[in-house]
Amino acid sequence: MKIGFDNEQYLKMQSEHILERISHFGDKLYLEFGGKLYDDYHASRVLPGFQPDSKLRMLMQLADKAEIVIVISADDMERRKIRSDLGISYDAEVLRLKEIFEEKGLFVGSVVVTHYAGQKAADLFIERLKKMNIRVYRHYLIPDYPNNIPFIVSDEGYGKNDYIETSRPLVVVTAPGPGSGKMATCLSQLYQENKRGIRAGYAKYETFPIWNLPLKHPVNLAYEAATADLNDVNMIDPYHLEAHGRMTVNYNRDVEIFPVLKSMFQLIYGESPYESPTDMGVNMAGNCIIDDDACCEASKQEIIRRYFETDSKVFLGRAPSSELYKIDLIMSQLGIKPEDRPVVREARAYEQLRQCPCAAMELNDGRIILGRTTDLLGASSALLLNAIKKLADIDDSYLLLSPTSIEPIQNLKIHYLGSKNPRLHTDEVLIALSASASTNEKAALALTMLPHLKGCQVHTTVMLSDADRRTFRQLGVNLTTDTKTR
Repeated sequence: MKIGFDNEQYLKMQSEHILERISHFGDKLYLEFGGKLYDDYHASRVLPGFQPDSKLRMLMQLADKAEIVIVISADDMERRKIRSDLGISYDAEVLRLKEIFEEKGLFVGSVVVTHYAGQKAADLFIERLKKMNIRVYRHYLIPDYPNNIPFIVSDEGYGKNDYIETSRPLVVVTAPGPGSGKMATCLSQLYQENKRGIRAGYAKYETFPIWNLPLKHPVNLAYEAATADLNDVNMIDPYHLEAHGRMTVNYNRDVEIFPVLKSMFQLIYGESPYESPTDMGVNMAGNCIIDDDACCEASKQEIIRRYFETDSKVFLGRAPSSELYKIDLIMSQLGIKPEDRPVVREARAYEQLRQCPCAAMELNDGRIILGRTTDLLGASSALLLNAIKKLADIDDSYLLLSPTSIEPIQNLKIHYLGSKNPRLHTDEVLIALSASASTNEKAALALTMLPHLKGCQVHTTVMLSDADRRTFRQLGVNLTTDTKTR
């Protein structure tokens, strides 16, 4: 993949811009972090060269000035919401993020439970945090939010929330996922700080949509595809156009809520520091694109990947058809189709040739590897073995796992574990390969190739088991599947 984004320039420019924004306010800046602060794989896919931990590395440059507040919605805990790319619950993600931030030398000041109304799951999590000596605060549901502004910006509204005690000039407010209440947490703190005579400011760090790219740029359309479940729509910021005479891009929720935010700022400060949603932002990503064509192509591939991901969810009854229709419309606008993903064409062609479920992988150097279902292995397992053999320059005819080493595992699955599928899944193949590595030099060499699979593209002509999906996710592979079960 061609590099299209200058990550080092981004780190420098972004940290400088945040420091500049802090200087605009007196004592403290509450910075709402939209998207993922860590593991931002969407950004790394559509902006090749952007590192998934870029935002975290940028914050590390400000570590002495920053503290982190992690926000989680009580409603999300009650619904047991899952971070789909990692397969873990939001409450588990809060603890994972806290550990990661602290390992990097960043100070996590507290956790805030928003939308609190006595939910049982929230109460259990609060007690767990207290036992871990983690400061935790409650922010409550406010009636008629966000419409009744005089009530919201009062002691009965924001004033009812717990006051979050902070000690540093930059307070980064982040969350496991969207809709957690980050903005409301920031605004509540502005009200509370102002009552205490502290001049605090607010800014938003949202990577997408990128405000200084065209409205229908593939990078921005990839954001719409990624948020099809939220029904986000990119649009020209009308307030910025009116105030500054410049066309910029924002998304519908921020544009719709801006008049409310401006009124809240006026009630808190006596005036609004911002004339538009774009003014609130501090994102510099658009200034660090060095190859627009590379980013356009990467974004188109990401949209196709999202199409397959959503198609699978609709097939399994986990998403409405409207989400798929939206992504299909985006693809039509760009003139792309599912078959424009190279591994899709290769896997389907191989299936036609072999008349069995097949899989294809595009290595990071562009080579295509194929795998098919056999009596011993599923298509994804065969693909995985073929890929690491190719990377290790092991002859294709060499069997990393002999049939005699696979058959006892099949016997265990069928006769003792109650499985109806005798073929080895990807995790079982890797365990078997690890077991033979101590006596087989080629098996040991092949295992060392696994890190080189990160970022590779895979497509299978059948839907995979949870075990296979999990293995590919752990390897960092970008997986799509057709919606067939066999």
